[in-house]
Amino acid sequence: MHPARDFREADRAILFGRVAERGFAVIIGVANGRPLIAHAPILLEGDRMRFHLSAANRLSGVLRDAGWAMAVITGDDAYVSPDWYKMPDQVPTWNYLSVEIEGPVRVLSRDDDASLLDDLAARYEAWLKPKAPWTRGKMNSAKFEALLSGIVGFELKVERLEGVTKLSQNKPPSEATRIAQELAKLDDDGARRIARRMVRRLAED
Repeated sequence: MHPARDFREADRAILFGRVAERGFAVIIGVANGRPLIAHAPILLEGDRMRFHLSAANRLSGVLRDAGWAMAVITGDDAYVSPDWYKMPDQVPTWNYLSVEIEGPVRVLSRDDDASLLDDLAARYEAWLKPKAPWTRGKMNSAKFEALLSGIVGFELKVERLEGVTKLSQNKPPSEATRIAQELAKLDDDGARRIARRMVRRLAED
């Protein structure tokens, strides 16, 4: 987490919305004092987060044995040039959004794994509307069962949910407005989304 309190995000509605908007996380475990990571789609519902990894992924065994995991979700981000400030002696920085989720994990049953895959497909196929959603009913059932054997599903009990909302709120409003204007000019979707978020935050303040 960013050490500056100005950037800490604790609003659960904002954090849940940010996770739902992205849907994809870096999963982190520790083995012999060293971090291991994998990338996975996630579902965050209430105080639980579900995800799955390949059974061949070393992290699957590490999480099973350790019973603990962390997930990091990164949102929009944008580089901020010091040349854009009217204030003197500024340095390059980065505006960004993130979420961290941490807690104990348990391995799901095979039936729960199947339900997880159904729920993941339903959630993210909905992003593709008006396309008719994919379901496992379109697959050969034996093939689905074979693929199911190749994953390990997990449920994480959320004990820590925090985020970072770094949108130049540590600068005077006039400077933050200028930064947003500069970001909005860039040919970069993430930078323009950060600019829009900055403008909304300035309007709320």
